[in-house]
Amino acid sequence: MASFHSTETTDPRPLGEEDPLPKALRDIPHPMRVLCLFAVGRPDFKDHWKSLQSDQAFETVRTRLCSILANTITAAGVLLATSGVFVTTGSPVTYFDYSSPAPYFLLFISLMLAMIAMLTSGLSMIRWLHTDRQWTQEQLKPGGYFVISHLLSIVTPMFFVAWSLNCFIFAILIAGFCSQSIIFRTVTALWLVTYVANIAMVSMEFMWKYTKSVTSG
Repeated sequence: MASFHSTETTDPRPLGEEDPLPKALRDIPHPMRVLCLFAVGRPDFKDHWKSLQSDQAFETVRTRLCSILANTITAAGVLLATSGVFVTTGSPVTYFDYSSPAPYFLLFISLMLAMIAMLTSGLSMIRWLHTDRQWTQEQLKPGGYFVISHLLSIVTPMFFVAWSLNCFIFAILIAGFCSQSIIFRTVTALWLVTYVANIAMVSMEFMWKYTKSVTSG
């Protein structure tokens, strides 16, 4: 059976010579820089393009991305199972009712997003397992749609998992604050403080890394 692209292509460049960063990948808009930071760890394509200059470096990047996608599938599976249990079973106690409309709706959305995350993660992993270095280079050189598709194949599964997790957390927070038990409301308040603190820390680290990368680049 013929494959979509051959992995036996020869590279006409002299040994040790690198292709310069294509013009379409140099001056990219800020939204794409943010997407690039989520996908490859930098708000530009300099390091990622260097990883496409040798088979060994590309294999390292592909292994790392497949590992991330595998972990994403695992996280989505846990969320899928947990949300499924909450959606299909009623609350065992009356003072923690997660079957009321708002929590139940968020739990159902979390379940759907977890299913989409598993699907997109699996498709992205198949794509990365069957791609090769030179084909990836040719896809990135024109820029535009192909670059966005390349980045979304990495980022989209993680976004769906993140949204699924947040929907699940907000469902439990709503059920906890609506509880008639003061203990449940207190624990929920502590959980909310911890959640907000962690989100703030991650956001600050992300902004610091983005600002540092842009100024140093």
